[in-house]
Amino acid sequence: MPQTLATWFDWLQQHAELFALAATALLLIAAWLGNWLVKRILVRALCRLIDATALGRNAQELDNALIRRLANIVPALILAAGVGLVPHLPDALVTVTRNVCSAFIVLTGALALSTLLDIANTLYQLRRDAHLRPVKGYLQVLKIAVFAVAAILMVATLLDRSPLILLSGLGAMAAVLMLIFQDTLLSLVASVQITSSDIVRVGDWIEMPQLNADGDVIDIALHTVTVQNWDKTITSIPTKRFITDPFKNWRGMQECGGRRIKRCLYLDQTSIGFLDAAHIAHLQRFTLLGQYLTHKHSELNSWNTALAEASQLPANTRRLTNLGTFRAYVEHYLRQHPQIHQEMTQLVRQLEPSADGLPLELYCFTNTTAWGSYESVQADIFDHLLAILPEFGLRVFQHPSGADMREWRSASPANA
Repeated sequence: MPQTLATWFDWLQQHAELFALAATALLLIAAWLGNWLVKRILVRALCRLIDATALGRNAQELDNALIRRLANIVPALILAAGVGLVPHLPDALVTVTRNVCSAFIVLTGALALSTLLDIANTLYQLRRDAHLRPVKGYLQVLKIAVFAVAAILMVATLLDRSPLILLSGLGAMAAVLMLIFQDTLLSLVASVQITSSDIVRVGDWIEMPQLNADGDVIDIALHTVTVQNWDKTITSIPTKRFITDPFKNWRGMQECGGRRIKRCLYLDQTSIGFLDAAHIAHLQRFTLLGQYLTHKHSELNSWNTALAEASQLPANTRRLTNLGTFRAYVEHYLRQHPQIHQEMTQLVRQLEPSADGLPLELYCFTNTTAWGSYESVQADIFDHLLAILPEFGLRVFQHPSGADMREWRSASPANA
């Protein structure tokens, strides 16, 4: 058997082209076997090691991306080391092969490092406070730096020149690079400001009407902040716009546990007047007004008694009005309401009258921030107030409708 191999070897040496082809085939087979062994043996061993650690949940990503790319370095190393042993190959071909293999190793290393940064971000997202300090933007900057360095090394390797020569030439291209990467640099600065100032987090409800964004932040990256609107559409906002444009963040409302109600009842000003004794007696039966009317009656009696003879003229006296009594009723109603936050501001105030009536504004906070519950509480409050207004002799102002005009026309003397 050894003699047979020696005979074949002597015969191949006499045929240089076949000898080179056979040696090349053996080298390629060796490279394939090296790749196979790494993927089948070392990868399995490493995956078992990973499964035994806290990274076990991400073993699939490591096996499918990082380790596979690292395993591709092995055949490139075998080819780069073994191409010089193949006989009868031109020196230029050997040099080119080694350079290409070296460039491939650099590229594979950069891709593996990029995958490792993705895995690092995935692991970081498992933290409970990850949404408070997202790192995706910083990792994207590192990826850009990695690929920039890899590109320089690959070009230098393919040209068989020192990377320092290429780096020295980049100084003259600094202005061009600044122009090319202008958006990236601005986005990087914006990402740093957003993170350091904590103005936007994943999960925040934000409003930016000029960009049709109104919903929850679902991702913060280097160049864009992704918002899922309430209609389930997706809006991508350039990160730098959060520094240059105004926007509203509802996080404060969600964290404080109360959501504001700020709405007006528009009252017909012609329905406002003084209360007579019968009307006061009628309102005295309201539980929410009993203590108020008693206190107010005592206060007004003391005031009017001090007027002596001047109290004979009603214009000189102080009297209860239906509007003031209704306002007191609303204040007591809010204080007794179980779904109104009692430790936050509560106001029932009159605003400036207009052609649409007298606005009576309710300013308070619910003790829930859930959208549906908030709307239900607000609707229940105004349902009740609108229904109880006639008890005070008040009317809601509204513009005449078609039905009002037909009723007026049918009641006019000309149509009688």
